[in-house]
Amino acid sequence: MQYKRLVIKLGTNLLTRGSGRLNIDIMSNLTAQVAQLHREGHEIVIVSSGAVAAGRQKLGLPREKRGIPFKQVLAAVGQSQLMNIYDELFSKHGIVIAQALLTKSDLIDRSGYLNARNTLLALLELGVICIINENDVVATEELGGLVFGDNDNLSAMVANLTDADLLAILTDIDGLYTADPRRYPDAKLVPKVEKIDAEIERLAGDAGSPYGVGGMITKIEAAKLATASGVTVVIANGTKPDILRKIASGQQAGTIFLPRTTKLESRKRWMLSGLASKGKLVIDEGAVIALKNKGGSLLPAGIIEVDGDFQRGDVIDIFDVDGNHVGCGIANYDSKDIEKIKGMHSEEIPIRLGYEYGDEVIHRNNMVLI
Repeated sequence: MQYKRLVIKLGTNLLTRGSGRLNIDIMSNLTAQVAQLHREGHEIVIVSSGAVAAGRQKLGLPREKRGIPFKQVLAAVGQSQLMNIYDELFSKHGIVIAQALLTKSDLIDRSGYLNARNTLLALLELGVICIINENDVVATEELGGLVFGDNDNLSAMVANLTDADLLAILTDIDGLYTADPRRYPDAKLVPKVEKIDAEIERLAGDAGSPYGVGGMITKIEAAKLATASGVTVVIANGTKPDILRKIASGQQAGTIFLPRTTKLESRKRWMLSGLASKGKLVIDEGAVIALKNKGGSLLPAGIIEVDGDFQRGDVIDIFDVDGNHVGCGIANYDSKDIEKIKGMHSEEIPIRLGYEYGDEVIHRNNMVLI
C-alpha cells in the first residue's frame, strides 16, 4: 500500500462537468472508487465542493445570479442536497459517512484545531468517511480573512490536520501544464514537481482553470502548504478511469508534488498552516542563512521590519527581503518591543526595554522553516 491515509478533494468543475448541475454519474463513479480503496484498508477523508451548485439546481435559479449573501443561501439549501447524494451513493457500498463544516476561525485557536483533529482521527479509526466543506453560510470575505475561500486550501489544511500521507486534488484537467491546454494544444503536462518555486507558480497562473473558485494557482498554494508539512500531493483529472487507485498505489497520474520534509508533529503543523499567524517579520540575508544553514534562533540583530500588532506567545511569519516565506514561529516579544530592539545585539535588549525574555525573538525550538 503506497499511501494509507488519503485526503481527496473533489472540485465543482469535476462534480458538475462544467454544467452548473451535479453530475450523478461522475459522483457515483468516484464514490465507487473511494469505496474500493476503503475496502482495501485505506483511510479516507473527502473535501467536497458542490453545495452552491446543488442549491442553485434545487431552487432552479440561473447561474448569472451571484453575490456573497446569495451564495450563502445557495450553500444553505445545497449542503443537505449534496450530503443526501453522498449518503445514498456510499450506502450502496455499506459505508457510513459523516459531515464536517469548517471555517478558519474554528481552527485559529489551538484548542479548536486539536478538537477538529481529534474528531477527524476518531472518525477514521471507526472507518467512517467524513465529507468536509467550508461553512459558507457563516464564512464570508467580510470576516477579515477568516475564510479558506476555496476548497483547495481547505483540503491542504485537512491533510495537515489528519497527518495524511497523500492529498489528491481531483479536477477536470490532467494536472499542471506548461501553458493552458485549453488554449495551447502543444502545452505539456508537468509530471513531477520537486519544489514549488516562482516558475511553478507562474505556470499555475498561465494554466489556471477559468471556471469555479479555485483555479490552478489555488491548487499550487494548497500543494505548497501540504508538501511543507510532509504530505505528498497529486493534482489529476477525476474523470480518468480508475484514477484514485492509480494515485493511491503510486502510479504516475497527473502532476505529483513531492513532500519537502518528513512528517511534522502536530504543533508545528498548526504553526505552519498560517491559521494562527498574527503578524510578520522581515529578516536580512545573514539571518536567513543562520536559520536555514546553521540551525540558529532568530535574534533581534537580523530583523529589518515588523508588521502587525501581536503579543508575546503569538505565532508570526518570517519573510526574507525578497518576500519569500522563510517560516514561522512563536514570538518571545510583542510587536512593539521587537520594533524597539530590531537590528540590535541581544545584550542590548534589557538596556533598551528595561527587561528581557531571552536573547531570541523566536527560539529555534518554537520555529518551523519552509
